[in-house]
Amino acid sequence: MKRLTIALAALALSACSVGNLPKNLSRSMMNNDNPEVVAAGAPAYLLLLDALVLTYPHDEDFLLSASQLYGAYSGVFSRDPSQAQRMADKALEYATRGLCEYDDDACEAVELPQDDILTALDRHFDEDDIHVFYAYAAAKAGWIQANSSDWGAIAELGKTKALMQWVANIQPDYDQGTLQVYLGVMETQLPPSLGGRPEIGREHFEKALQYSDGKHLMAKVLYAKQYARLMFDQELHDRLLNEAIAADPEAEGLTLINHLAQSQATELLAESADFFE
Repeated sequence: MKRLTIALAALALSACSVGNLPKNLSRSMMNNDNPEVVAAGAPAYLLLLDALVLTYPHDEDFLLSASQLYGAYSGVFSRDPSQAQRMADKALEYATRGLCEYDDDACEAVELPQDDILTALDRHFDEDDIHVFYAYAAAKAGWIQANSSDWGAIAELGKTKALMQWVANIQPDYDQGTLQVYLGVMETQLPPSLGGRPEIGREHFEKALQYSDGKHLMAKVLYAKQYARLMFDQELHDRLLNEAIAADPEAEGLTLINHLAQSQATELLAESADFFE
C-alpha cells in the first residue's frame, strides 16, 4: 500500500510522467522474471490505471493500457473463473471505450457482420490504426475465453478472428509474433471433423516462432497444447515442450510470458504419457 501511495504522489508531480506511465508499467511487467511478484503487484497496478481512466476518461491510450492489464490478469493470474470473467469484462469495456474514443468509424466497424468487417477496415483504415484494432481484438479474444460456456460469446469468435486477420494482412509479425499465436489458437479450437482448421493453425504457430526468432516460448507451448494434442502427435508435442523448458526465457517484452510458458510446459510434459496412451 505504501508503494501505491508513493506512486500516486509521483503522478501529481509531472503530467509528462503520467502520459508515459501505462506503457512503462506494461513494459516493466513483461520484462519481469518473477511471475509471483507480478501477480502480487498487479492489483495495485489495476487500481492505479482505474484512477488514471477516471481522471482522463477520454484518453484512448490509458483506456487501452488498462484493457491490456485487465486482460492479462484475467488470462494469466486469475484462478477463480468468476473473477476471470469480471476481469475480462472490464478489459473488453476499456478496449471498446478506447476504440470508440479513437475513431467513431472504428467503433461502428467492429459491430458490422463478419463478412463486412474486412471490407470496412480496408476502406477506412491502414497500418497507422492496427494497434487499436489489435488491442480490441485481444480483449475480445480474452473475453470469449473467459466466457467459453456462453454460446453468445463463442459466436463472436469469427468476427474476432477477422480483426486479427486484418492486422496480419498488414503486419504479420505484429507484437513479436503474438498476433500469430492468437490466430493459431483460434484455428485449433476444433478438430477437422467439426470444422476446425488445425493445419492453418500450425502455420500460424510456425510463423509466430519465425517472427520471434524462436524466443516466444508460449508459442511453443500453445503449439503443443492446441495443435499436437488435437492431432495426437506426441513426438511433436514433447519436442516443443522440451525446447521451451530448455530455452533461455530472457527476451525483451517476452520474459514474463516465457517464464509462465516454461511452468506450463513442465506440467504438460508430465501429463504426456497419460494423454497419449
